[in-house]
Amino acid sequence: MANQFTPPADVRSVPPQIDVGLRQYMLHVYNYMAGGLALTGIVAYIAAIGGLYQAIFGTPLFWIVLLAPLGLVFFLSFRIEKMSLGTAQLSFWVYAGLVGLSLAGIFLVYTGASIARVFFITAGTFGSMSLYGYTTKRDLSHFRSFLFMGLIGIVIAGLVNVFIGSTALQLTISVIGVIVFVGLTAWDTQRIKAMYVQADSAITAGKKAIMGALALYLDFLNLFLMLMQLLGDRRR
Repeated sequence: MANQFTPPADVRSVPPQIDVGLRQYMLHVYNYMAGGLALTGIVAYIAAIGGLYQAIFGTPLFWIVLLAPLGLVFFLSFRIEKMSLGTAQLSFWVYAGLVGLSLAGIFLVYTGASIARVFFITAGTFGSMSLYGYTTKRDLSHFRSFLFMGLIGIVIAGLVNVFIGSTALQLTISVIGVIVFVGLTAWDTQRIKAMYVQADSAITAGKKAIMGALALYLDFLNLFLMLMQLLGDRRR
């Protein structure tokens, strides 16, 4: 399985006769992604209104909850080829749940109406860019370096802003973040499409769908968080 997760160089090389299988594969990807987002939202809401988030915030347990999703991402990325499909699926759901717990504070900081509004804006933007990435004949891999440089810049600037607390820098990070994750949505969709191979076994196709869903899940979630910084209404 050494090269089963390496996408072809040219997305246009996917022959038209496997279109039905490709659509089914992409449907699995979107279903996983949507399920993960739903689980994240439900866990976040329950943790916020139930007081669980408030109970662990400021304790060592909060840091475990905050860092555990990052560990699971690396675990999935580097070990998925050796996992069973069931273990890969469980890891994805656990990841989505932990992210929900770590983000429960959103419901305490922003109004419910603004969260709903920004969610639908995010969904519309994400859907449009993912559709573009799926249908375009243009090779979007040329933008890969630019997008990853932007992503690294966002991470570094975000870490710096933890210490300086600059509102202007946060605004800049959010604007650049929206641009980067909009681009990543299209690029990841095209890359996931190119990963499909008709001869894949059901297990291999299932694992590819999980990794594809994880990439799009992260694109959607980060786009949502950046837009919340720009458009969200804070509670009084």
